[in-house]
Amino acid sequence: MMTDYSKATPRQVREAARKGLLVGQTSGMAEGYVQANLAVLPGNLAYDFLLFCTRNPKPCPLIEVGSKGDYLTRFIADGADIRTDIPKYRVYRDGNLSEEPLDLLELWQDDFVFFLLGCSFSFESRLMAAGVPVRHIEEKKNVPMYVTNIQCRPAGVFHGPMVVSMRPIPGRIVSKAVEITSMLPAVHGSPVHIGDPAAIGIKDIAKPDFGDPVTIKAGEVPVFWACGVTPQAAALATKPEIMITHSPGHMFVGDIKDSMIQEFIYGV
Repeated sequence: MMTDYSKATPRQVREAARKGLLVGQTSGMAEGYVQANLAVLPGNLAYDFLLFCTRNPKPCPLIEVGSKGDYLTRFIADGADIRTDIPKYRVYRDGNLSEEPLDLLELWQDDFVFFLLGCSFSFESRLMAAGVPVRHIEEKKNVPMYVTNIQCRPAGVFHGPMVVSMRPIPGRIVSKAVEITSMLPAVHGSPVHIGDPAAIGIKDIAKPDFGDPVTIKAGEVPVFWACGVTPQAAALATKPEIMITHSPGHMFVGDIKDSMIQEFIYGV
């Protein structure tokens, strides 16, 4: 059984998730390939959520949207099954987290619409290649994520705060991290905040709302990127009857190279 998925193909990662062999977070897996956040909603809420994403492209950059009832991807991967090919899911009912299943086979409804959103895991290989450390990969942890006081632009029934992911960066190369990620708006782009966590409503950086705390070394600065867990904060605020997401850090791994994501999304 494969235990190191960093050199695995995206298909191998998805197959491992489908078979229940992979239930952990996916940071660093299938290096060089795009990873994506998931949101699934009933059809009567799909337009409102689509509008929410278009009004909030930093935390919710759209990569693929399914048709009503479809559960197979067509673009980010050929025929991957949204119901099985993610290591772990979350089910929110009326704004409450009700369960974390390993598949959606018994939960899937004919009116469901899936959304795949860009993920910052997709730019981490570029950061590391440029000599920028990615601490949660070094420490074999999930990335720390925090609910902020930055409010998203509302759309229909959807509203709520932005969630951010944090990576500590040596102060002398923060500008390099900004430059690299600013070229990738399809996977959250440039940071939304650099420095003092309290300025964006984070009370204790050692206690993330999602993911794991990581070491911040002397001379390092916390750098915060918009995060695709934002829809989960919207689910808590909006309280739809049902909303399904990935479990934070447990992403969909697609067949598109992260170096090609801008061309894939924007044609440039």
